[in-house]
Amino acid sequence: MSAMHSKSSAGLFITGTGTGVGKTHVGAMIARALRAAGHRVGVYKPAASGCRRVRGKPVSDDALALWEAAGRPGPLHRVCPQCFLAPLAPHLAAREEGRRLDPRLLRRGLEYWRRRSDVILVEGAGGLMSPLGDDEYVADLAFEFGFPLVVVACNRLGTINETLQTVIAAAAFRDGLPVAGIVLNHPVPPCDDLSAATNARELACRCAAPLLAEAGWNAAEFDRKVDWATLARCPRETPA
Repeated sequence: MSAMHSKSSAGLFITGTGTGVGKTHVGAMIARALRAAGHRVGVYKPAASGCRRVRGKPVSDDALALWEAAGRPGPLHRVCPQCFLAPLAPHLAAREEGRRLDPRLLRRGLEYWRRRSDVILVEGAGGLMSPLGDDEYVADLAFEFGFPLVVVACNRLGTINETLQTVIAAAAFRDGLPVAGIVLNHPVPPCDDLSAATNARELACRCAAPLLAEAGWNAAEFDRKVDWATLARCPRETPA
């Protein structure tokens, strides 16, 4: 597939160090911050699995949360045009239903938001190397869309290794994926995990990508102000 990025597109691709690290929570916080700054925000989740059935149709709670945070721009089905019920990788969840994940729609769905948004937030499924087919990964979409990555890391024991591996994978994939930075998310209430007090410092010291912010447990705002719009306007140049 050829790259789809154009110089006029501003966006961020939100990925995670794994599943369940809080990508949607962080993405929704970014969407609200951009809206508060006066930007029209488009939100796109190319595919989702583990969805729930509403009135006979699968609905992604992640897509719903992003849509609400962005101010309900456009119809909900444009946020996530491919939804599946089984909690599996999207292409496998599709097979469980006798369907097929459409690779063209994964890409074409973004065009709706390009025409209507100042900034587009794309949320991948799982991590960068989560599969979207027999020979395709979330990283392939990130590469083709051309938006800088926001890596969401979970503030728990093991996150240093997971985050460094994700950043290394981004640098090694194809010609390299640009990383805007890392958001350290606290998805559970404070507990006796001693690493939670040191992970931010360790990541800031060890990771080539900057630590942009932390998202506290149930926090409505990040612990510091981030110029998300400027980060979104610095995409990697890709060939036409």
